[in-house]
Amino acid sequence: MFFRWDWLRPQLTVPIVPTLGPVHPDALTAGMFEDTLRAAETGDFLPYDKDRRWGGKKDERVLRGDVVHQPEHTFIPTLTRRGRGTVKVFAYGLRDSVVEEAAELAAKLAAVHDVAGAQVVRPLGPGTTHPQGTRIQMKDFTAGPCPDPGGPVRPVTAWSTAVQETFALFAEAMTGDGLAFLHTRMQAGRCGPVLAAAVEERIVGAIGPMEVLPDAVGRPQLMPQYFAVLPEARGQGLGRVLWRAAMYWGQSHGAAYQLLQTEVDGPSDRLCRAEGLTSLGFSCTAPV
Repeated sequence: MFFRWDWLRPQLTVPIVPTLGPVHPDALTAGMFEDTLRAAETGDFLPYDKDRRWGGKKDERVLRGDVVHQPEHTFIPTLTRRGRGTVKVFAYGLRDSVVEEAAELAAKLAAVHDVAGAQVVRPLGPGTTHPQGTRIQMKDFTAGPCPDPGGPVRPVTAWSTAVQETFALFAEAMTGDGLAFLHTRMQAGRCGPVLAAAVEERIVGAIGPMEVLPDAVGRPQLMPQYFAVLPEARGQGLGRVLWRAAMYWGQSHGAAYQLLQTEVDGPSDRLCRAEGLTSLGFSCTAPV
């Protein structure tokens, strides 16, 4: 094996794996990191990759020949050709100096591969003071019941035809939150149900797709969703009702947990913290 677990495990302050993102802490193994190296050679999705449901080929791959694995730190660079291209270096290690060293590697590899972007991804533990970036949170469905919140939320297809037709305008307005992409998947019949909130016969919020798939150890995981509420409809509690409806759906369909990535101190972050989710740590991405 390439990775020594006795070196790598102490460096993993957060269960984040390059190209895969956050994983359940109990599923985190050296084998998972080894799998990302093997996938780099074929471009195929790993069986438990959350992005596999979108089809096609894996866009991001590990630059396995440039991995730096040492007792005190590990640097794992990845490359994506999306847009003008980006090299990311995942910097695992307890010393703050790893950021500067990883930045040098990212800049070098961006030049070698002729891409425009170079970034360092620094995972930070849950006890980090004054965190920035993305908070990794976990909803454990085995910890207690998730009741149906009621309210004006139901699957898009359960609304009247007139209400369903307003989803297109909603999705266009929330393109930046991924709803336009989600709408194309819905139209193609290539995703699970999408829950929507409607007010006065108009969709003003949605969360989806709702899908449960096995993780690396076979545990059923509620997949990440796109989630948005129109600005003019915020402040009425619709976001909380939508989120709770999604959690009710996930538990009702056998999910054991869900992992979420929320912008620190953003609306979704504040919602998840208020709902009592477990914080697993942070991921801070900085340009070089």
